[in-house]
Amino acid sequence: MWLTLIRQVILGGSLMVCSTAAVTQPVSPPAEVLLNLNTAVSRTLEANPRLTALGYQIEAEQGRLLQSGLAPNPQLGVMMENALGSGDFKGIDSTETTLSLAWVLERGKRERRVDAARAALTLTEFDAKVHQLDAAAETARKFLGALAFQEQLLREDQAVALAEQTARAVEKRVLAGRTPSADLARAEAELARMRLNREDIEHELLTARHRLAAQWGNTQPGFTRVSGDVNQLPTVDTFAALLERVDQNPDVSRYLSEKRLREAELRLQEANARPNWQLMAGVRRFEQSDDQALVAGITIPLARRNLNQGRIAEARAQLAMTDANRVATRVQIETQLFAIYQELQHSLHRSTVLREDILPRLERALVDTERAYTAGRYGYFELRVVQAELLEAQTALVESSIDVHRHLVEIERLTGTTVTSTATQSEGLR
Repeated sequence: MWLTLIRQVILGGSLMVCSTAAVTQPVSPPAEVLLNLNTAVSRTLEANPRLTALGYQIEAEQGRLLQSGLAPNPQLGVMMENALGSGDFKGIDSTETTLSLAWVLERGKRERRVDAARAALTLTEFDAKVHQLDAAAETARKFLGALAFQEQLLREDQAVALAEQTARAVEKRVLAGRTPSADLARAEAELARMRLNREDIEHELLTARHRLAAQWGNTQPGFTRVSGDVNQLPTVDTFAALLERVDQNPDVSRYLSEKRLREAELRLQEANARPNWQLMAGVRRFEQSDDQALVAGITIPLARRNLNQGRIAEARAQLAMTDANRVATRVQIETQLFAIYQELQHSLHRSTVLREDILPRLERALVDTERAYTAGRYGYFELRVVQAELLEAQTALVESSIDVHRHLVEIERLTGTTVTSTATQSEGLR
């Protein structure tokens, strides 16, 4: 499965410089460092900057959960009465001193706060998993982008080699007086254009590698090539089978966690509608008679009306909105799944036709055209047309194959599961 590829693999190379007292040997070229999709996704999940930030968000929710379970501290009270008055109450001889402790009775609010905080933590942890899938999918997309430019660079190398071969053949015919010099100029111009195209792809490939490395927080790639065979295409499950897996999509599943959070918040707001009670107990000392007595009391606010009805109504609306959003998200995912599945089937068909029908015929046509050109039956224009058609078909095959794998990434992200049959699953990019 594209989004759960976490394995350990990659061999690095070393640059060695050998020298003697008399002669310095040439530096050997750096060993090629390959990067496969497994390693790219693994590095992303371990070091992606956004995923690291989500880890701190989870820690913050854990702190809120800890805070929600803390009960209010008791209050110590000291009260002096009948002191520093006049007459019999002059001085402190008639003072009554009360030392008391008071406790707040939250009436179930703390349990509701804990439930809401725990549900919020669960939702945040689920969101972190969703972001992990998103990051893995984005890494797969950027990996495919780098692989696509890498394959295009190979096609451009072939185009340059073919243009060089053609220029040499045209030059021989010009020297033999069998072809006008204008054909040689055109062939040399075409060779220059092919080399320029190759340079453009080379720059695009360099940028694609940097963008891929940025997925795990690196500003330098640290690899020279991405490994994979884009032409190894899988057999995909039916659309009906994929449709049954939509509920496993993390974006749909998260609404279950969000619903639990909204339900917990509603219960909390309903609990907050009940005012806190305050229980007090203490000891009173009578200075005049040197006696002591226990005192106790309870404070119960008079709730003439519900002062939290607005927040309760808000919590109920949030709960209903969660259900509505879940339905809307599922409809959207099913629609996207259908559209991408159709594109996937088209790309698979297109790749098959190009590989089995079009390319073999164009390759034979090029061989025949080159022979005819050498024999003088065809001119440069006919040769160039067949070459262009072959190069265009080769490029189209690469693009179609890359599109197949891109559609697989999107479908697996939409379903949250592997979409290829077990026996025929592509291992070309793993």
